[in-house]
Amino acid sequence: MENNILDLLLFPEFILSVGAIAILLIGLFTTKKTFSSTSNLSVILLIVVGIIIYINKNISFAYFNTFFKESSFILFFQILVVIGSIASIIISSNYYKDIKLLRFEIPVLILFSTLGMLVLIGSNNLMSMYLGIELQSLALYVLAAIRRDSLQSAESGIKFFVLGALSSGILLYGCSLIYGFTGSTNFNDIFTSISSLDNLNLGIIFGLVFILVGLAFKVSAVPFHMWTPDVYEGAPTAVTAFFAIVPKVSAVALIYRFCLEPFGDFYKEWSQIIIFLSIGSMFLGSIAAIAQTSIKRLLAYSSIGHIGYILIGLASTNAAGIKGAVIYVLIYVLMNIAIFTIILSLKIKDNYVEKINDLSGLSKDKPVFSICIAITMLSMAGIPPFAGFFGKFYIFIAALEAELFYLAILGVLFSVVSAFYYLRIIKIMYFDDLKIPNYQTNISSKASLILFFSILTITMFIFYPSLIINIGSDISIEFFNN
Repeated sequence: MENNILDLLLFPEFILSVGAIAILLIGLFTTKKTFSSTSNLSVILLIVVGIIIYINKNISFAYFNTFFKESSFILFFQILVVIGSIASIIISSNYYKDIKLLRFEIPVLILFSTLGMLVLIGSNNLMSMYLGIELQSLALYVLAAIRRDSLQSAESGIKFFVLGALSSGILLYGCSLIYGFTGSTNFNDIFTSISSLDNLNLGIIFGLVFILVGLAFKVSAVPFHMWTPDVYEGAPTAVTAFFAIVPKVSAVALIYRFCLEPFGDFYKEWSQIIIFLSIGSMFLGSIAAIAQTSIKRLLAYSSIGHIGYILIGLASTNAAGIKGAVIYVLIYVLMNIAIFTIILSLKIKDNYVEKINDLSGLSKDKPVFSICIAITMLSMAGIPPFAGFFGKFYIFIAALEAELFYLAILGVLFSVVSAFYYLRIIKIMYFDDLKIPNYQTNISSKASLILFFSILTITMFIFYPSLIINIGSDISIEFFNN
């Protein structure tokens, strides 16, 4: 009994929930420098939670009635979510102070959203899965509309809320169908219930489809992407950074687990949906971004394209696919951290850069920022020797091993198309005339350190790739052996 209580007290989600409530109360009853103190406390709390997640690898979940599960795959994605949340708070701090949006609720909302993501990634039950999704989403809805004096922010929050509520309803209906036809909400029990069937009955298939539609909305896969460009553009840039860096990591982890754990033996029933989502996302992500003039809208369509590549690993249904996804998601997070650190730090005439043409001739005034943007864009395009190339390389290898040759070919073609708008940004920075003689920068020393580490990893990945590749290999082997 004492061991169970001790395990519960060391449960990362429990510590994060109690800590978030404590920080909320501190912010509520403190009058001076509330935003700074809550931000710093939030970062410290997340660091503690990340350490506990790592050291509690073999925690017993017996007293949670199998609502949660532990594995290397889950551990990796949970730590990645915590790192992304820490980075989001640090790189956004100066931005919030500069635009006078000093609401102590912002880091607290990030904490509650992160809590939902941790629950979501580790869930082993349809009910805990839905709880995690809603806890994550409710905080994100408020964050999107947090700037109450901005019509764009309010509009993005309303759009996100309405479409999010619709997707949650669809997902919950799918959960009810699966429960009705299998008699259980637990992933292991669902697998046991359907493992003796030669073919899934129509009710389970409908439930599976509805849940995949709900999850596709969360990862903004085509055709359920419609909220992404508007929310990215309308929300404050710091909130957009959090949206781009963190929530999709948890949704990707869940969609992989949901398809491969309870429904792993019924590949044909869900693979066509995943392949359609993958091709549609790669196509729209590479074509629609070409016409964009806003940096945030371009990055929104870019993120949709990246989701398409990540889903190739799921469609491959092999160890190489899991390995490729682990590598790709890690690199995706680093690239987004790098680009948003710069966007949140670069100003023109007291306004933060938002249009692509705002970067005209940037290299002549801010050469360091320019080279950082160029490296990130080349990596996002998948051009060697940068890290983004290896992410796509291992995903395409997985598709080839699974004999999904058309997916690999389409992935390469769409990569070539998307390279146009990434390289266009480099062209604007280095070859266009300098329109604004004096760019201003607003970057803290902590944010500079994060930017340096991100760019260093993206650039030097080719010299020491074995660390991440070995982690991906170990995770993929364990995933299919469990």
